[in-house]
Amino acid sequence: MNRIITKEYFSENVVKLVVEAPLIARARKAGHFVIVKVGEKGERVPLTIADADVANGTITLVIQVVGNSSRKICALNEGDEITDLVGPLGKATHIEKVGTVVCAGGGVGVAPLLPIVRAFHEAGNRVLVVLAARTKDLVILESEMRTHSDEVIVMTDDGSYGTKGLVTNGVEAVINREKVDLCVTIGPAVMMKFVSLLTLKYEIPTVASLNTIMVDGTGMCGACRVTVGGKVKFVCVDGPEFDAHLVDFDEMLLRLRAYN
Repeated sequence: MNRIITKEYFSENVVKLVVEAPLIARARKAGHFVIVKVGEKGERVPLTIADADVANGTITLVIQVVGNSSRKICALNEGDEITDLVGPLGKATHIEKVGTVVCAGGGVGVAPLLPIVRAFHEAGNRVLVVLAARTKDLVILESEMRTHSDEVIVMTDDGSYGTKGLVTNGVEAVINREKVDLCVTIGPAVMMKFVSLLTLKYEIPTVASLNTIMVDGTGMCGACRVTVGGKVKFVCVDGPEFDAHLVDFDEMLLRLRAYN
């Protein structure tokens, strides 16, 4: 079992857990995820690794309460243990020096974006981060993003913090002022769809992480089936990151609605 070292509430329904997992901490790379299970008969929940501390042997998970299983995870406290924790899984983010990288994150998608931002910055890129949330209280990991990037732009739907507008407004503002060589986007599927449409217009290569559609995490259940470039892919084993301009986001949005 893996002990919870610290617990922090970002908001009423978003929790950050730092969990003891030394082997995963050593092996994990940006883009990897883990499978978490609470209770012997608990559901398998895929969660992207938001951070890792090799020296302390811990990984950081950010969880949003959306159902019974995520509620059970978020109800755990410091000192409690997670029944099962498996990983790292998935394919790591391809990191190289490309020039200027815009990283656009929305909601809890900001958490898995953090290690990617750090990795691109450490590779010598100019990294600009656009964070989006409905309101000020839902903006997460801003200080950590500022530490590992060249600039952070915050967009809120209601204008309560940063600039009023959508994530696409922030991304386009950057595109209009300087050359962007790559865009990485993680967040709600509809957000990634419109970021992709925007960057396609400007012919900017774009990577989207589709972790929100994963269920089983091993390719067995088929729930994370998506169409990329006309071919069927499974997010958990073929991804979770894909060329955003090849993803059929409309099909993905229809599949996500099945769980409503």
